[in-house]
Amino acid sequence: MIYSSLGDTNIKVSKICLGTMTYGEQNTEKEAHEQLDYALEHGVNFIDTAEMYPVPPNSKTQGLTEKYIGTWLKKFKKRENIIIASKVTGPAPDFSYIRNPMKIDKKSIEDAIIKNLKRLETDYIDLYQIHWPQRQTNYFGELNYAYSNESINEIIDNINESYEALNNLVRSGLIRTIGLSNDTSWGAMKFLEIAKEKSYSKIVSVQNPYSLLNRLYEINMAEIAEMENVKLLAYSPLGFGVLTGKYINEKPKNARLTIWNRFNRYSNVNAKNATLKYVEIAKKYNLTPTQLALSFVNQQPFVASNIIGATNLSQLKENIESIDVNLDENILKDIDAVHLNQPNPAP
Repeated sequence: MIYSSLGDTNIKVSKICLGTMTYGEQNTEKEAHEQLDYALEHGVNFIDTAEMYPVPPNSKTQGLTEKYIGTWLKKFKKRENIIIASKVTGPAPDFSYIRNPMKIDKKSIEDAIIKNLKRLETDYIDLYQIHWPQRQTNYFGELNYAYSNESINEIIDNINESYEALNNLVRSGLIRTIGLSNDTSWGAMKFLEIAKEKSYSKIVSVQNPYSLLNRLYEINMAEIAEMENVKLLAYSPLGFGVLTGKYINEKPKNARLTIWNRFNRYSNVNAKNATLKYVEIAKKYNLTPTQLALSFVNQQPFVASNIIGATNLSQLKENIESIDVNLDENILKDIDAVHLNQPNPAP
């Protein structure tokens, strides 16, 4: 396994991070514990979760993911060996069962962290992230920017309030570091600006989508990652499983895109065509499509950790073993040829 520092801290995280959003929906508590045990045995020390998980979210299962991790942590008894990342949910009208109103403000953050810690059965969280911004901006596949109804002063006031609340959690010891998720270059730089002005705990990471089908992060966020040492925690590196190639000819039984129609972000015609070409590249170099897709993300210098997810141990094994695959210059040239012909088909 490869490890790197989280931002400017001395916290070392594994290049492969175990994503857990299937726990409580597609995976039972027993299966979750088996995955956590296997990942730890193979060098993974970084676990990502969120208060709204599992996905797809609903009122009956909300919080089960953190509860399953919590019962495992209680049994494991070596909390100091594990880096836990979690998130406070962003605003959304369908999530009133989490809290009402749904905001990213002082009250919501303080409410969320108490419940996060209780479910996780721990007294601190290593990395705490805003799941998505309160302001209107582009995330979850949005392309056409819609201007916010809020004034710039309202937006900045909200960022200041939420950042102050998070910084207070760092000072109290309830969280160790702060991160963003589903955010933009403007959002990241605004947090960095405020941190310098007010001597707040600097954000250490941004958790955004990144894969062969979505390389938008490279356009300007990658420069921030390198220049400010606020690197990417890449989620959906397999595009909801599309880049494994398993959906090319049919929808396998019990697969995520078979069960739920809502996950169509990576299933448009252009994404399917690009996936076919990436599968051909994998075959050309005697790799599996999964190895090609994950090792591509692993090798990016602006990526601190690659958040993989699995519903069984066989998938988890292949995902973790991607750390041992190195894509040479010829493979990368073939990948870039596809990308230049069909850039970012699934943003």
